Amino acid sequence: MTSRLPRMVRLMSQAILVPIVACGTAMAGSITYSSPANGATVSSSIHIKASATSTSTVQYLNLYIDGNKVASSSSSSIDKYVSASAGSHRITVQGKDSGGLFQKAITVTVSTTTSGDTSSTKTFANIEEMSLWTSCTVCAGTDGQGSIASLSQILGILSPALDGTSSKFHIGGTTPYSNALWWKQLGANSGVRHFVYDVYFYLKNPSVAQALEFDVNQSLNGKKYIFGTECVKSSKTWKVYSAAQRWVETGISCAGITAYTWHHLIWEFERTTGGNVSFIAVTLNGVKHYVNRSYAPKDGTANEINVAFQMDGDKNMTDYDTWLDKVKLTYW
Repeated sequence: MTSRLPRMVRLMSQAILVPIVACGTAMAGSITYSSPANGATVSSSIHIKASATSTSTVQYLNLYIDGNKVASSSSSSIDKYVSASAGSHRITVQGKDSGGLFQKAITVTVSTTTSGDTSSTKTFANIEEMSLWTSCTVCAGTDGQGSIASLSQILGILSPALDGTSSKFHIGGTTPYSNALWWKQLGANSGVRHFVYDVYFYLKNPSVAQALEFDVNQSLNGKKYIFGTECVKSSKTWKVYSAAQRWVETGISCAGITAYTWHHLIWEFERTTGGNVSFIAVTLNGVKHYVNRSYAPKDGTANEINVAFQMDGDKNMTDYDTWLDKVKLTYW
């Protein structure tokens, strides 16, 4: 006859194990927002301030905007200014302690105007069809001292085109790594601080393009705010321009630029209330990444707003063309 004692021992052991494990498990922490309030309407420069509480040490906090990580902290609090485009956004602060991950999300709406700014939104459409673009080659090099390339621009191209006509930009020459720059002046408006550069581009031989550069420039009050961006062939990532550091790697991919295909690019910028150049976000072919990098402007004497496009040649300086269509700048 089988003894009943071992079975009783097993049952008692099981009964004891459950509460021991439960008591030894650390409870995950919680997040509290000091700023902004859930559902608030905010400016494009959002002050996000949050802290975590836990029965164990908080190892780190991560900050996400619409699911994209934009900042982190190695402490139990985070205090950041983050730029975001107009519209609704989901802010999430996620923490980690010995109990695991924990998070809290809120939703805010970025208004299209900011306090003290009564300028209405204005859009310049089909800029590629406008006449009187300016161009140069030497000025497109480092410190405006580049080598000479051949360049041209032809308006009214019927094919390839998306809305009837496009503009064709060409670079050629014999000196490796020469560049060609074009820009279109759009007047001046010192009251606007937010910019959205929206452009479609098309190449037949993207492999020979050392870099493609898409810029917006605003100059006022002795400062030049250069919203410079470029997709670089060697890294297949976006770089942004800093007056002090020149080109800064973002780590954001611009891979997937294929031949005989229209690619849609949107860059969002801000001249901050603190007087910096802020790169908010880039969207390439529907995939959006938040950049959230800010740099000081350069000194300048002009009073202007313009959009610019630059093509860089590679070491072989193979001639190539780029078509632009539906080029649009919106500012407010």
